[in-house]
Amino acid sequence: MTTDTSERGLERLICTALTGHPCDPPEAYTAGLAPASYGGVGWICGNSHDYDREYCLDLAQLAAFVNATRPGAAESLSLNEDGPTRRKFLARLQGEITKRGTIEVLRHGIRHGAHDLDLFHGTPSPGNEKAGVRFDLNRFTVTRQLRYSRDETQLALDMVLFINGLPVFTFELKNNLTKQTVADAVWQYKKDRNPREKLFEFGRCLAHFALDESEIRFCTHLKGKASWFLPFNRGWNDGAGNPPNPHGCKTDYLWREVLTRESLTDIIENYAQVVESKDDRTGRKKRTQIWPRYHQLDVVRKLLADVGRHGAGRRYLIQHSAGSGKSNSIAWLAHQLIGRAKDDATVFDSIIVVTDRILLDRQIRDTIKQYAQVGATVGHAERSGDLRRFIEQGKKIIISTVQKFPFILSEIGSEHRGRTFAIIIDEAHSSQGGRASAAMAQALSEAGEVGEEETFEDQINRLMESRKLLPNAGYFAFTATPKNKTLEIFGAPAPRADGTVQHHAFHTYTMKQAIQEGFVLDVLAHYTPVASYYKLAKTVAEDPEFDVKKARKKLRRFVEGHDHAIRLKAEIMVDHFHEQVLAQGKIGGQARAMVVTNGIERAIQYYHAIGDYLKERKSRIEALVAFSGENEYGGTKVSEASLNGFPSGQIAAKFKEEPYRFLVCADKFQTGYDEPLLHTMYVDKTLSGIKAVQTLSRLNRAHPKKHDVFVLDFLNDADTIREAFAPFYRATILADETDPNKLHDLQADLDGAQIYSPEQVDDFVRLYLGGADRERLDPILDACVAVYLSQLDEDGQVDFKGKAKAFARTYAFLSSVLPYTNAGWEKRSIFLNFLVPKLPAPQEEDLSKGILDAIDMDSYRVEKRAMQKIILPDDDAEIGPVPTAGGGRRAEPELDRLSNIIKVFNEHFGDIPWQDADRVRQLITETIPARVAADTAYRNAQRHSDKQNARIEHDKALLRVMTAVMKDDTELFKQFMDNEGFKRWMAETVFGLTYVASEAQAP
Repeated sequence: MTTDTSERGLERLICTALTGHPCDPPEAYTAGLAPASYGGVGWICGNSHDYDREYCLDLAQLAAFVNATRPGAAESLSLNEDGPTRRKFLARLQGEITKRGTIEVLRHGIRHGAHDLDLFHGTPSPGNEKAGVRFDLNRFTVTRQLRYSRDETQLALDMVLFINGLPVFTFELKNNLTKQTVADAVWQYKKDRNPREKLFEFGRCLAHFALDESEIRFCTHLKGKASWFLPFNRGWNDGAGNPPNPHGCKTDYLWREVLTRESLTDIIENYAQVVESKDDRTGRKKRTQIWPRYHQLDVVRKLLADVGRHGAGRRYLIQHSAGSGKSNSIAWLAHQLIGRAKDDATVFDSIIVVTDRILLDRQIRDTIKQYAQVGATVGHAERSGDLRRFIEQGKKIIISTVQKFPFILSEIGSEHRGRTFAIIIDEAHSSQGGRASAAMAQALSEAGEVGEEETFEDQINRLMESRKLLPNAGYFAFTATPKNKTLEIFGAPAPRADGTVQHHAFHTYTMKQAIQEGFVLDVLAHYTPVASYYKLAKTVAEDPEFDVKKARKKLRRFVEGHDHAIRLKAEIMVDHFHEQVLAQGKIGGQARAMVVTNGIERAIQYYHAIGDYLKERKSRIEALVAFSGENEYGGTKVSEASLNGFPSGQIAAKFKEEPYRFLVCADKFQTGYDEPLLHTMYVDKTLSGIKAVQTLSRLNRAHPKKHDVFVLDFLNDADTIREAFAPFYRATILADETDPNKLHDLQADLDGAQIYSPEQVDDFVRLYLGGADRERLDPILDACVAVYLSQLDEDGQVDFKGKAKAFARTYAFLSSVLPYTNAGWEKRSIFLNFLVPKLPAPQEEDLSKGILDAIDMDSYRVEKRAMQKIILPDDDAEIGPVPTAGGGRRAEPELDRLSNIIKVFNEHFGDIPWQDADRVRQLITETIPARVAADTAYRNAQRHSDKQNARIEHDKALLRVMTAVMKDDTELFKQFMDNEGFKRWMAETVFGLTYVASEAQAP
């Protein structure tokens, strides 16, 4: 017999793996099969004839489960025969599933009359034989070719999985060998599966799977063509798909790993959920059913398994792409760490979640409330004393912000320092590696306790030990963009043959995989840089000298912040959004745009410029502005609330509503902001490194109607953005550890400068740790400052201060990760942290001062360059260890005449080099305006319509004239058609000339 390569063959393969039988409908009905004779991984074959389409239940399996677990109830409810009593119960069960969802009904059962029925027995605790017997009574069934439709079409699903008669999964299978793929299965769900069918209503099934032998996708809520299918793949080569499987199909992990009885029970108990959210303004409620994606399930299970093997005291770095669902992963991990045990003892007393995102608190609460009483389980530590009180109250999960965490921890009483903690860090970066970690460790460790007879040496030893990451805590650090410090602190070390030690993440879900799977969008796919061109003029008779580098920076800031430049760029943004985003119906007509600016003043400028131009266009949309605090603008103090007209806390919610479509930002909303409706970003801020990745990644959140995103960048170029994203496209690896010998070298250089003596260091540290008054500390520091000023020249001062900073910075990091301590380093760290702020920087004259008073802007234009897809390197990125270099020399200023600075600046950003400038000037100022002014349609519009309609007719006339000019002047026509900035300028110029003339001629 030849191999069955049809869809039916894949059905039989899956059923055989689950049940030990192919479950062919005519022969495989085994409703009476005892649990002891289950084949495969504990599933049994169902019969499609037992499926009741009206109630969406496998009646035979439901009756068999209740007969086995509650025989008295089964008899009372007449489950074994049709009749009014059974129908009344089935109607009640169906109504509860419709109202609460299958997940909730499986977890908590239903009440019907005098009966309180469990419809599912959960995971037995270790050693509980009675619970194990109850769990084995669950009936996990697979039914092939299920005819589900209540009409006469007799439509059938390839497979449906039931638990105790309740449907939990539907399947559509395809086969590459018959030239059909998972995409065809998805299309079948969208096209042929009516979402009004009771089986497909919200909450009835946990998920609907579309798969072939290579890939898997799932959907939790079928909505016809609007159904949103997400990938459920393991990933391959840091990208989409699944790895080759030497033992079977690439997708067999679904039925061999995920859908085992134990695994599925775990998911139902700890992952799958229906979350209800409420709009604070409208009061409308929205229910969303959640099923974990593979990488979320995989990372939480692997972390829990490692904790079960090793207990507390280990560090884990999880590199998961922005927008990949880290919040749910963190919530599921936090919930399950509560009861995690090793050797029959709970591993962690408390779970502390450190985050910058207020929304994470709500998400964790939404997750936890599915399993426990929220009030008794979760606390949000916002001020001193909260953490201590929450621990005393028995709260297991405590949430704090990165900024408040060290201060909160310092308040913990010594009676809690012997406890064990799991510390989950959301978006971990280098801030966790220095003082924050030290404060954390000191507060939670036994070493934080001060003895009554503690000597100076004891104090130093205690401080050194308290800086180290706690042996009685587990650290779980989540980030999309790990820095070198983050990798070295939390990453897993991997020694190499050459003696160096790499550090890598415990688990990765890369940006590459997220993009290829379509879970997030590629923000670099439509990147368009905009070149700015300026012409400056000297406004003073003399020709003074200025520092070239500083002058160039000031000139760039001057022209980019000039009201004319802001207005022109604002017009480009507004026009682009109307013509390329709104007009094309992006995200179903709901698309929003963010304007990223270089500071608060610039943001307010843009807010007004965009608002003014929107009004001129008579546009229905409006802009919002976001910045921190109050700022003086136009002689008055302004804030977000005063400009927007509502409190700051409402900005995120208001931005989703009409008429708001532009969000103008100064730093705010550039990290941790998840808004799927954000489609376009206009960047007028210098970006690089992680900041560039975090900012542009605000666009990547997926939406069922979101198919692309767009970046228009006025200040950065493609190479800079590519360099920023490259380290985080695939797995990020630390090339080598920080060399602690650099601290020995830095200490030798600092000691050798003889600015301080070892005795001064010891005296200062002893006084400081002993709580001496300030007046006893300053004389020691001031004496060292006097030596610094008198003994070192300017280069020496720069070198010493730079090395002192490098020492303090490097020690703050290394003290938490080194396996040994060094009292000399600890003392110098304390001493230098006080000395450095007192060391005056060498006086540096600003040799560019006054240049802005000597120039003015003669012209300004921008030119949109070709849109491009930035291609990132497809290999793991190695980043270097934490830099330990310090010192340096003052840079010598490069002086030049003002006229030369302006000349070079204009050459760099100058106007178009016309071959025959005089002829072009005559065409633009005389010939073309005359032809446009003579256009009949334009003249009629001027006489009988308003200025806006006249402008529309003018632009049409100008295009006709330019097309005619093309025969004689291709250079001018090319600039007009290809150079958007030139086209805009020319249209403004010609309209100004012709419209003013026609007004003068009008009667």
